[in-house]
Amino acid sequence: MKFSRFALAAVAALALSAQARAATVIKLATLAPEGSAWMNIMGRLAKDVESSTGGEVKFKVYANGVQGDEKDVVRKIRMGQLHAGGFTGVGIGEISPAVRVLDAPFMFKSPEEIDYVYKTFDGELRKELLDKGYVLLGWTEVGLVYLYTNAPIRQPSDLKAVKMWMWEGDPVAEAALKAMNIAPVSLSVTDVMSSLQTGMINAVYGSPLSVIAMQWQTRTKYMFSLAITNASGALLVSKKQFDQISPDNQKILLDLSSKYMRELTLRTREDNRKAVETLRKDGFTVTDPASPAVAEQFAQAGVTARRSLVGRLYPASLFDRVEKAVQDFRKAKK
Repeated sequence: MKFSRFALAAVAALALSAQARAATVIKLATLAPEGSAWMNIMGRLAKDVESSTGGEVKFKVYANGVQGDEKDVVRKIRMGQLHAGGFTGVGIGEISPAVRVLDAPFMFKSPEEIDYVYKTFDGELRKELLDKGYVLLGWTEVGLVYLYTNAPIRQPSDLKAVKMWMWEGDPVAEAALKAMNIAPVSLSVTDVMSSLQTGMINAVYGSPLSVIAMQWQTRTKYMFSLAITNASGALLVSKKQFDQISPDNQKILLDLSSKYMRELTLRTREDNRKAVETLRKDGFTVTDPASPAVAEQFAQAGVTARRSLVGRLYPASLFDRVEKAVQDFRKAKK
């Protein structure tokens, strides 16, 4: 009887040990601050994944840039210190430059166009990321990106005196700003606020929601109404860590992530709309291009910018097909 009790205890211990080994913890980092829509939805996703997999898959989330800039997060994933990230296009581009076609300057004019392109090219871009060692858990977006300055912008000549920030090492932003004849100051996103305070820069770009989240609106006064791009986003996990998960749990993780990232996209669009209203109430002045001809000047600068990235980031074949898809969608809608 003593031996039987010992054997049962040993079996129970082995079973608990096996359960412990079966649990896979995904260490994920993001620049999103605590309390943001991104973190709230990510928290719900983490709970749902843990519950649906019986505790076999868990997230440990590092928010507010505590793991560094997105380039730092990519580097730490490669070293095995982290496993996943909630990325903007900058981080995605560190992994697969071709996917930055989703951030091509002045490409999109409506959320419907954005959704159409993401759906049309999902399989191709998903494979592109997989070939780089990452599994796409879900697409999302930061939203339409605008310029925020301390002097009103209505035409290209107004940009000459602007000391514009540029996210360090972002070729898409560099191409867009260059096409508008802006000589930017290259900085990490974590250095922007201090640089606004010292006067090193006096202008930034971003979605309305992200600008408020970073408190950059406290150091600027004007928003230019013409969006320069739509900033992409994605939830990515290293294939190495993903492969540690059982096939059944992989499907659960993919399905739930896709569901919650779509919810985040819709929530982000609504929050960005509300953020513009908040900026206006706080005294921000939203300026428009001086005339339709001036708006066309900016549009042509966008064409120059996105085509200058062909061969540097995305291949011509992919870019041409994405651009054609947008044009075809517009024609069909008309």
